[in-house]
Amino acid sequence: MTVSVLICDDSNIARKQLKKALPEQWKESALLVNNGEEALEALQMGNFDLLFLDLTMPVMDGFQVLAAIKEQGIQVKTIVVSADLQIEARNKVAADGAIDFIRKPVSASALLDVLNTHGLL
Repeated sequence: MTVSVLICDDSNIARKQLKKALPEQWKESALLVNNGEEALEALQMGNFDLLFLDLTMPVMDGFQVLAAIKEQGIQVKTIVVSADLQIEARNKVAADGAIDFIRKPVSASALLDVLNTHGLL
């Protein structure tokens, strides 16, 4: 199954690491962006099945992106990828529509577990 993936993180290393952990058939079509503003523009212009979203970024952070997605009625499954493990952050992103939360750095096994949990594989 091919899934259209958007990866949003201000760290080039984190973006590449996450793309590398994706299922093989998803890698070629994955779009990588640097900040929340770019992610929102891509979501408005394209049709993505899955968004991997960092929380702490310049220009527009992950919390703002989640709020905009909700406000604009954009249909995309969002998985937050962050080093911020505070329970308040996890609860807020869940309330704002994220389907799950993965801790950075992302391992392929943790990513596959989350994708399986949500029936995305």
